[in-house]
Amino acid sequence: MKKRLLILEDGTVFTGTAFGSERASQGEVVFTTGMTGYQETISDPSFYGQIVTLTYPLIGNYGINRDDFESITPAIRGFVVRELAKTPSNFRCDLTVDEYLTSKDIPGIEGIDTRKLTRIIRSKGSVKAILTAADEEVNVDEIVAKLQATPAITNHVREVSPKAAYPSPGRGKRVVLIDYGMKHGILRELNKRDCDVLVVPYNTSAEEILAWHPDGIMLSNGPGNPEDVAEGIETVRDLIGKVPMFGICLGHQIFSLACGAQSFKLPFGHRGGNHPVKDLRTGRTDLTSQNHGYAIDIDSLKDTDLEITHIALNDGTCEGVRHKKYPIFTVQYHPEASPGPEDSNYLFDEFIEMMEVEAGKGKQHA
Repeated sequence: MKKRLLILEDGTVFTGTAFGSERASQGEVVFTTGMTGYQETISDPSFYGQIVTLTYPLIGNYGINRDDFESITPAIRGFVVRELAKTPSNFRCDLTVDEYLTSKDIPGIEGIDTRKLTRIIRSKGSVKAILTAADEEVNVDEIVAKLQATPAITNHVREVSPKAAYPSPGRGKRVVLIDYGMKHGILRELNKRDCDVLVVPYNTSAEEILAWHPDGIMLSNGPGNPEDVAEGIETVRDLIGKVPMFGICLGHQIFSLACGAQSFKLPFGHRGGNHPVKDLRTGRTDLTSQNHGYAIDIDSLKDTDLEITHIALNDGTCEGVRHKKYPIFTVQYHPEASPGPEDSNYLFDEFIEMMEVEAGKGKQHA
């Protein structure tokens, strides 16, 4: 088995066994705490540009199947596990993780101390790193200097958003879904409720969106810093008050920035399927699926038309807002799960109900 190195920008070197693609790859190392759902994690566009570490020790035991993808083309830069299952056992299994990552040209490393790596990330924050072959030509000092000099990525959404609009037909409410790096689970939940969906790129103008006469607008999840998505913020600002909206993850952040709030980078992000979130309106606590490195500053909401509706019980950060005047609400977590618990799936029903209420008002005024 070929050896592979994971070299961090602070000079830490992990030596493990290579799997997946043989190429070298550079990215930001993050960790996620899910015990299952690695296929959805690999294919989640919100992981664009990142080397993903799984904290659960055994990964790949049920293989890769045709049904659980969250995008067609995975956007991760690398995959880090303690132990990779070589002979998965599941009736849906089509490929091993190794075979799938090889086919998608994504390198992986196993056999390293993922607990130590996670502690480094928790203490120092997300760090840049490179996956490379363990050979005599590797100069660790040169690689560390290169990592430290590499600027942060700012084109996340542009890389994962579709280049053109496409329909996902239904006979129910007409929804425009702005795709900043959408997990397909969001689209599945809308289709399950018979919504007639038009998926559009992140830089679609408000004028183009309103020309389709939508009953509602969905703001999807996506990767990176919301401040980098200037076109998206401008579009959402122009849409506020025109039609009901529901935002998830990056969509929540973009909407909040459009209303005048501010965002900040979390030390090591929220990633996994076991994050408790409290609904301040009802007192209910849901276990949620999360994947984000930025959050909205609660103090910055004071001078906006937004009220906070949800908080993270682990660290007290903002997990949801609602507009005080218009039918718009957003959450930082993933109610579509995929992977993770489905405690908050009811939010899609609230979105449908909100569109029906607004449609009823329009008929009364007519």
